[in-house]
Amino acid sequence: MKINSEINIDSSYQSYLMKKKLADFKVGVDNVIFSVDTKYNRLLVLLFQRKDEPFRDRWSLPGTLVRQGESLKKAAHRILAEKIAVKNLYLEQLYTFGGPGRDPREAPESFGVRYLSVSYFALVRYAEAALIARPASNIAWHSVQEVPSLAFDHNQILDYGYHRLKNKLEYSPIAFEVLPKKFTLNEVYQLYCTVLGENFSDYSNFRSKLLKLGFLSDTGEKVCRGAGRPASLYRFDAEAFAPLKDKPLVFI
Repeated sequence: MKINSEINIDSSYQSYLMKKKLADFKVGVDNVIFSVDTKYNRLLVLLFQRKDEPFRDRWSLPGTLVRQGESLKKAAHRILAEKIAVKNLYLEQLYTFGGPGRDPREAPESFGVRYLSVSYFALVRYAEAALIARPASNIAWHSVQEVPSLAFDHNQILDYGYHRLKNKLEYSPIAFEVLPKKFTLNEVYQLYCTVLGENFSDYSNFRSKLLKLGFLSDTGEKVCRGAGRPASLYRFDAEAFAPLKDKPLVFI
């Protein structure tokens, strides 16, 4: 009885120690890269098809494990540079996903390595974004409305990024990061419609509110695009926006 008791106590203590053991993490970054195809009014996300297990042949967000001595942001930019060539982009940290079991390579029963994902989201100009084609890679833009079941928890990460993008459009000038330097007000409106939906606002109210904010400058130029009268071309005035940067604004 004494021996059995000691064995039980020892076994229980080992189990206790295992539960108290600090997690051993591998850290990766996953990028939610959005773009707006203004020609066809589509919100797109960049996906690539995995060539290795786990989830071989499944689509996923572009991601990578962080290298020794590399910052999270540099890792995010590195994976961007490996998949897409673009001059202008908006990139910010999104959220950290680290729930147990989010990666099949984890072994929760033995308290093995956990895989932590620090996600970023980017918004790039579709017309200027060139996909980098390499051997053994499959990269493509997908409509956000037609995304398949992704590897890992990447559908959840994508949903979170989409929610953040919509919020950013409502209170920040993120749209002007991806519009041409000179644009019509209708082009701005169409971008908002593509991301937020057709019924977010009528054009006249949107136009009036946007011009009242005071950071769009009329270039004095006009352009003919389709039927109707020539439309004025505007540009985003960064100097006019600077005093408003830290003030609560509503763009729509």
